[in-house]
Amino acid sequence: MYVLCSDLESVLLPELWVEIAKQTKIEELKLTTRDIADMNLLMQKRISALKENGVSFKDLQEVVSRSEPLEGAVDFLRWARKKMPVIILSDAFWEFVSPIAHKMDYPTVFCNSLEIDEEGFISGYKLREDGKRRTVEALQQTGMKVIAMGDSYNDVRMIQKAEKGIFFNASEKIKTEFPSVQATSDYEELKDIILETVR
Repeated sequence: MYVLCSDLESVLLPELWVEIAKQTKIEELKLTTRDIADMNLLMQKRISALKENGVSFKDLQEVVSRSEPLEGAVDFLRWARKKMPVIILSDAFWEFVSPIAHKMDYPTVFCNSLEIDEEGFISGYKLREDGKRRTVEALQQTGMKVIAMGDSYNDVRMIQKAEKGIFFNASEKIKTEFPSVQATSDYEELKDIILETVR
């Protein structure tokens, strides 16, 4: 039996930190794991930028709550759930995902969490270290076969570990670096790839 493990941002949702950067006009927040593979370094930069600019966690939630799934994402999720179990493995933070989960019909999401200080600012975070790859391995140990899809460097380890890995909406740079991974940016083509895999 197959299970689909999907990244969230740039695959089903827009990059939430990029949306935050647009609204707050803080350039440093435009950086994502496409730019900085080290999640700890990336988060340290984000927390510093937020504090320097006086942006509270409540401010961030208001921005994120206005985010909408990518066009076609919800229909794809509904289709995929009829075919197999679907788990979203994300380096996003639950505190950002929970206010907009209803827009995707409440998918199962494994992600990171934030720590908020008494003044209402992000003070820290808890990461699921290598959580994407480790989740794929755990599923395989129970006898499941995994289709894994994502767009960025933080998805590569789970994509390589899965029985079938797919880049979705990935940059040309990462597709060139990992030419053996099938890639698409179209949900209909993605469905065809998944159907070919499970046949």
